[in-house]
Amino acid sequence: MKVVKDTMADAHLKAVIVRVTIDDKEIVTQAVGDSMPGVPATTDMHFRNGAVAISYVSTALLQLVDEKKVGLDDKVSTWLPDIPYTGKVTLGQLAQMTSGYVDYVTTPELSNEQYADPFRTITPEDLIAISTKHPLLYEPGTNWNYSHTNYVILGLALEKITGQNVAALLQEKVLGPLGLDNTTDPGTPAITEPALHAYTSERRQALKIPAGTPFYEESTYWNPSWTITHGAIQTTNIYDLNATAVAIGTGTLLSPGSYQKMLTKDLIGKTTTLPGCATCLPQFAGYTYGLGIISSGNWVLQNPLFSGEAGAFAYLPSQKVAIAVAVTFDQAAFDPTTGDYKNSADVLWRRIAAALVPSDAPPMPPGS
Repeated sequence: MKVVKDTMADAHLKAVIVRVTIDDKEIVTQAVGDSMPGVPATTDMHFRNGAVAISYVSTALLQLVDEKKVGLDDKVSTWLPDIPYTGKVTLGQLAQMTSGYVDYVTTPELSNEQYADPFRTITPEDLIAISTKHPLLYEPGTNWNYSHTNYVILGLALEKITGQNVAALLQEKVLGPLGLDNTTDPGTPAITEPALHAYTSERRQALKIPAGTPFYEESTYWNPSWTITHGAIQTTNIYDLNATAVAIGTGTLLSPGSYQKMLTKDLIGKTTTLPGCATCLPQFAGYTYGLGIISSGNWVLQNPLFSGEAGAFAYLPSQKVAIAVAVTFDQAAFDPTTGDYKNSADVLWRRIAAALVPSDAPPMPPGS
């Protein structure tokens, strides 16, 4: 908790909810700071889990592979022939983000509209149309870029493959078997009460707020329909997030072969930056993308950041250490000119990990 409180101070965090277990034994579950002014954060508060749901979607895909209903090398056009480039892209490439699809989040079409009206609803089809106006960034399978487009398309493919909507599929294959009763897709911007409130300054440039003019707004109920395939736009709590670290980190729901595929580090040394692609990154030991999961050193994780909230789950298989954190930000966390901010949840879990397991601490991000 000293690590938590020190990080709150130097990263300007408004609230932190944290749960740490080792071999399923509780080390700490605690909330620090305020959800809203005068309303303390509590460990039973719910928050958006963002990219955590990516690990659930990839788990469902790998379960279908284990059931021999699909193969990772199957072309996406088998189920979605009308989406551009699906004849060249496989299910496995979507899951590992090596398809080459442009990330719609990085396009002016989405970012301008999203910041103009953060409460609007956008459909998966609209998101795919924004991405596929652009050519593939590279030949599928030859590079890597973080692209939300992959998991929007993968969600639609899973619906065609199974005949179930994503919410029902994930409930049957992942959330139900793992007992994640506090993890749901409400189908709206709602968050199950009690809700952890979030605040941000990230629209500063979009709204042309002059540098030096105070700007800080509540973003708790901004519409997250742009984030991933519908049915996997979830809210959760710290208990489910920690349980997810254990389940995903151990491959509870997968065959040993599929678990190893999920944690693959085969992209290290095979990916490069590309002009005009902000999320084309060389993979290395500190960050390599498997099938819906990130490896950093010997830890596996997911670390969402959006709309004034950040989180992370992380697991060290050799020591059975599971860390879950959710954070919100004070106004001082945001750049006073651009409104930019960092994923302090990603820094926090790494500091906790280094305190718990100094002999196998995860690499720290540059500048942290």
